[in-house]
Amino acid sequence: MRDEEAALDIVQDAMLRLAERYGDRPGAELPPLFQRILQNAIRDWYRRQKVRSLWVTLLSSLSPGREEDRDDPLESLRSADGSDAPDQPQEQLERKQVIEIINEEVSNLPARQREAFLMRYWDELDVAETAKAMGCSEGSVKTHCSRAAHALAAALRARGITL
Repeated sequence: MRDEEAALDIVQDAMLRLAERYGDRPGAELPPLFQRILQNAIRDWYRRQKVRSLWVTLLSSLSPGREEDRDDPLESLRSADGSDAPDQPQEQLERKQVIEIINEEVSNLPARQREAFLMRYWDELDVAETAKAMGCSEGSVKTHCSRAAHALAAALRARGITL
């Protein structure tokens, strides 16, 4: 893992899980339990990064290059060549249509999937924060997000959109 801060966060979370769930176990059992918890936490982190990078890449490709304009990625789009030069009217129209289709497909998701997806990938909340806000378990949040991501990807592909 190359991100030292993320690695430290993962280790800390694994230690907290060990203390919360297995604090009553004998000391001899703790090292292998910690190893397993840590391995699972690392796998979960990489899995989340893979899914998050897909949607962050998709949404960030819709956002302008200037930092102050990044509040709403769907407000404007960067030109196809990555420059800030104005696009041709045809390109502007196509991007506007893509934004409308994405908005439509997100709004077509079931309410819980849409809520989980937007909190995780738009608001960038972690699983625990999203679960607390939604009043459900972390596993439910993961399930809702996974289903939403797959449904959105399939819906966009079905409409001929490749981002």
